[in-house]
Amino acid sequence: MSKRVLITGASGMIGKSLKKAFLLKGYQVNVLSTKKINSRPDTSVRNFYWDPENNYIDIQSLEGVNYIINLAGSPITQRWTNWNKIKIIKSRVKSLEILSHTIKTHNFQVKKLISASAIGIYPDSMSNIYSEENTKFQDNSFLSSVVLKWEAAARSSGFENLETTIMRIGVVLGKDGGALPKIKKPINLYLGAIFSSGKQWQSWIHIDDLISMILYVLKNDIKGTINAVAPNPVTQHDFTMIMAKILKKPILLPKIPALLLRLIFGEMVSILINSHRVSANKIKNLGFKFKYPELPMALQDLLIEKTN
Repeated sequence: MSKRVLITGASGMIGKSLKKAFLLKGYQVNVLSTKKINSRPDTSVRNFYWDPENNYIDIQSLEGVNYIINLAGSPITQRWTNWNKIKIIKSRVKSLEILSHTIKTHNFQVKKLISASAIGIYPDSMSNIYSEENTKFQDNSFLSSVVLKWEAAARSSGFENLETTIMRIGVVLGKDGGALPKIKKPINLYLGAIFSSGKQWQSWIHIDDLISMILYVLKNDIKGTINAVAPNPVTQHDFTMIMAKILKKPILLPKIPALLLRLIFGEMVSILINSHRVSANKIKNLGFKFKYPELPMALQDLLIEKTN
């Protein structure tokens, strides 16, 4: 008997890779999209329309679904105007609310929810190493407040009969989107630079390891909260220098002061200068093996063109 998984946010880099991985594993895949996309009934991928902001969901999207992978959310890397802040929060919370309401009112027999979260829930710290046991989140940042609301929605009463896993995802490195192309471009143009002191910690993960981790969590019925990061975070200085070395480009510009970055990016500067050193020990102790535990090998894989 085939298993059916529902993916929200499937148009993003993580969602696209995850969809391919599930198909390779023999799953039937339902996709919820805010765009109306026709799908043939004989394909392994079925597309369904939803509009969470206006409380609309095609309830057929949940028929026969065993698992939900929730990745829905407006990009965090957009200017944090008041309007965009509302959109960032609502897109995450409303998506989960309509899923939980639909499951509860129609009594769909979904077994498990895996919901994306972010390491931005942890306070900015140069010295602390954060595990899933950490419960001190109140650092008065917008990013932390977003993630707190996001996780609360994933734990709502509509999901009480489901096994729920919340995955706090670090900086995802992939060729086709996310942070890597944005970091790579200025370095290639000889415009790479260290942000602020460069001592701030960056907890990252290769896209392949993230996809493998989601599949591992599903296969092994892992519940609770998981830090989805590689086991070896690096400082922003080291990240930049490692990438520059692989790309064979010098870093010529001086460090960019935090004050100047704040003038350019506004409140969103916290993404660049805040420090999050996050532990991957829990998922490692549960038996997960990383293919790319070290940043140099991850960047080599993503940045160096392979020849047959």
